[in-house]
Amino acid sequence: MPAMKALLSTLWLALACGSVHTTLSKSDAKKAASKTLLEKTQLADKPVQDRGLVVTNPRAEDVVLEHRSYCAAKARERHVAGDVLGYVTPWNSHGYDIAKVFGGKFTHISPVWLQIKRRGRELFEVTGLHDVDQGWIRTVRKQAKGLRIVPRLLFEGWSHEDFHSVWDSEDEIEELSKTMVQVAKSQHFDGFVVEVWGQLPGQEQIGLIHMLTHMAEALHQARLLAVLVIPPAVIPGTDQLGTFTVKQWEQLAPVLDGFSLMTYDYPTAQQPGPNAPLSWVRACVQVLDPKAQWRSKILLGLNFYGSDYSASRGGREPVVGARYIQTLKEHRPQMVWDSQAAEHYFEYKKSRGGRHVMFYPTLKSLQVRLELARELGVGLSIWELGQGLDYFYDLL
Repeated sequence: MPAMKALLSTLWLALACGSVHTTLSKSDAKKAASKTLLEKTQLADKPVQDRGLVVTNPRAEDVVLEHRSYCAAKARERHVAGDVLGYVTPWNSHGYDIAKVFGGKFTHISPVWLQIKRRGRELFEVTGLHDVDQGWIRTVRKQAKGLRIVPRLLFEGWSHEDFHSVWDSEDEIEELSKTMVQVAKSQHFDGFVVEVWGQLPGQEQIGLIHMLTHMAEALHQARLLAVLVIPPAVIPGTDQLGTFTVKQWEQLAPVLDGFSLMTYDYPTAQQPGPNAPLSWVRACVQVLDPKAQWRSKILLGLNFYGSDYSASRGGREPVVGARYIQTLKEHRPQMVWDSQAAEHYFEYKKSRGGRHVMFYPTLKSLQVRLELARELGVGLSIWELGQGLDYFYDLL
């Protein structure tokens, strides 16, 4: 992607050389400080699509003004044809409220609660159950009929020997699967989003596929769902294939219920750039399923977070909605639309922290990706609900 590399180089040069056209002069800063940007607290009677807000040239003051103002009358009305999975994390508790308000827009909610650990031969334990909130689960289900609660289940602390011990024994696989089913039934879950791929080198994946296949069969027999988190099919910044290939896809697509595809975190920490360039996102789907045989099982990853790049520190920090809005309030930057990546970014300068470039989703960047998902025939997986802005959900 030569053009993408050129954009990244330009952004880094802007940071290093200080050509930041959005920085306020001292006199402008004094004027800006005297005017506090307003935020609407009341809800809207129309969704963002009908309020002229889904544009390539948004103003910082308009984002600050409107970001809390979603359309309550259409909060449960879906615009996405495919499955929509939303992750919720304990460390961004606003996501719990989002799931209650907008539950009707989702088919699956995945709280990031659980880990599964191997304690010994044929002995497994699911930890993190202290985070499970049964009252919240009941409330969300009541608000959205048919919504599936599928907590993420992370294979945590597994050694190379642990994996091989399980793969080499059908009894181990059976006990692992039985543990998962028992927890799901006792906690009133509808299945799991399993995160395990990528913990082992490529040559080890035959055993992993065998384990996942048997696990899915056991879950299905108990009328539970099995979704797998998978890395991007094209390694970011390269033309190389990722660790989850077409071969593994063709083996697991008929077996599992869905695949949460991590189409975000494209740039490196050393070089600023868009979180998920559109051409790369498209390629990740088309490379994975070129025949479009199982596209409906792909849940295209959407990031509801951004990234802040610092010239002085040379690193990247994650940005959630509250920090994004605060940065817009303090610096009132000019937002720039990168038409190739289909993302917005802006430059700003901290008084002591040097120059920065920030990328964060906007209504327009999200709408473009929803249109791409519709074109490709895939669903969505959103990381994560507590990090976004409330009016984003008008689009779903």
